[in-house]
Amino acid sequence: MTLTTTNRPSRSASGAVVPVLAFAGIVVAVMQTLLVPVIKDLPLLLDTTPSNATWVLTSTLLSGAVATPIMGRLGDLYGKRRMLIASLTVMVAGALVSAFTSALLAMIVGRTLQGFAMGAIPLGIGLMRDMLPREKLGSSMALMSSSIGVGGGLALPAAALVAQHTDWHALFYGAAGLGVLAIVLTLLTVPESPMRAAGSFDLPGALGLSAGLVLFLLPITKGSDWGWSSPTTLGLFAGAVVVLLLWGLMELRSKAPLVDLRTTARREVLLTNLASIMVGVAFYVVSLVLPQLLQLPTATGYGLGRSMVVAGLCVAPLGLTMMFTAPVYARLSARYGPRTTLVIGLMIIAIGYGGGLGLMDAAWQTVLTSVMLGAGIGLAYSSLPALIVGAVPAAETGAANGLNTLMRSIGTSVSSAVIGMVLANTAHQVNGVAVPTMHGFRVSFLIATGAVAVGLVLALCLPRPARSTAPQLRASSEEDANLARAQEMLGGFRGRVLDAAGAPVARAKVTLIDRHGRQAGATLSSADGSYALAVPARGPYVLAARATGHGPHAASATHTGDDRPVDLDLALPGETVSA
Repeated sequence: MTLTTTNRPSRSASGAVVPVLAFAGIVVAVMQTLLVPVIKDLPLLLDTTPSNATWVLTSTLLSGAVATPIMGRLGDLYGKRRMLIASLTVMVAGALVSAFTSALLAMIVGRTLQGFAMGAIPLGIGLMRDMLPREKLGSSMALMSSSIGVGGGLALPAAALVAQHTDWHALFYGAAGLGVLAIVLTLLTVPESPMRAAGSFDLPGALGLSAGLVLFLLPITKGSDWGWSSPTTLGLFAGAVVVLLLWGLMELRSKAPLVDLRTTARREVLLTNLASIMVGVAFYVVSLVLPQLLQLPTATGYGLGRSMVVAGLCVAPLGLTMMFTAPVYARLSARYGPRTTLVIGLMIIAIGYGGGLGLMDAAWQTVLTSVMLGAGIGLAYSSLPALIVGAVPAAETGAANGLNTLMRSIGTSVSSAVIGMVLANTAHQVNGVAVPTMHGFRVSFLIATGAVAVGLVLALCLPRPARSTAPQLRASSEEDANLARAQEMLGGFRGRVLDAAGAPVARAKVTLIDRHGRQAGATLSSADGSYALAVPARGPYVLAARATGHGPHAASATHTGDDRPVDLDLALPGETVSA
């Protein structure tokens, strides 16, 4: 892996970077649930059949799955901020296309463009890793990772309110406005990352992965309409297996693959991605079950008879709780590590679904279930990027987090297909209309509990922090003490950051990168330009420094056990370092 830095000055990260990136993630996630309140009305609104109307939702899912790993890799190569803005721009264009039409084909085109914005979430996580000091990184990535759930949860009541009181096209005007605001805020507050991966974009790999994902996700989302044993469904699944196997062989032979499958096959990365699928399954079940339960008429004997807006408000705590778990995650992760925090989150989800089986008799009970599940899903989602970032080279952060986000999307897709099939098969007919039953709702909760159990087993199989070769990302006031203890035991690098005149540079960010391209530490220079970084082990490293108004600089250094000073001269251009 070759790690490069640009020789262009980069603005320092302001305090607005984290909330702006999180806001962009929430805006993107809104696209996934924007039309949930009007799903049942789409055939009438678009003057088409129910089967054709589902393409309005399926198209967004497919484009998001395809775009997520591709945009992550493009961000690693050409700039994460640049690709983030491109993703948001495409989303805004898609929202405007949908806002001006009621024709099915044009609506599908608009929704497809909206789905491309899903790549913004891994790009935001990558920007945070490249720019933020280590003590802020854990909680910031937690918030960004949770934004996919926060946006989905908050969009339900907002979209329901708009759809109930105005023309449904207003949903897309609002989405476009939020997208424009996110673009403007990103341009004003988020600097470009100086980190770049070497190599070129793997176009054959992107096409192969796109084809494989479409062949795999299409029968999952449409299988209930086509029939799970139909030749079309089985043929597409078989095609997906063949294409993805051939794609994998091609990626293994590529010098600059779209997805580094050798890195992906590492125990910590593979198990984290598999656990992500289970968390995605669990997240989507509550979004499918509780709104239906709340809106079913009381005449059914179990429906709660609430309006579309009230149903959305009862489920909104799911997203709000996920948002507020970010600082809780930071404390837990700082003390116990992201692996333990993932286990705790999964256990809370299991308790939420287990308790939810008996909490379906009143609206306040659904709120309680939403809060419990939001806390667990928030902790689980927050842990995933820290586990991925700690296990992959710095130059692959965007692509690796893109793949992890894709795994969550696959989980939600599988959840939608399985739960939709369960609710359809357990429904009873009332005047020719299929009405979901309480039995179907409870079976859905049991399926979610089973998925969480599988995820818990996978999380427990992850390497413990003490045994992991990757540095654990922590974020708390204990960070300085931990680094001080490591400094005493192993020593490290120290020196000063200087400008062109030889004067000290204060608050320059100095990042320590190991020979695998992973971030092994980071700090800010003091008022006299001095810095000190502990090392996890002896060997070769790269010291990368950057500051406002100066070009970034990287220098090779080898730690042999002594404590020789290494000065970093920002007057020198950035250099390419083989890691």
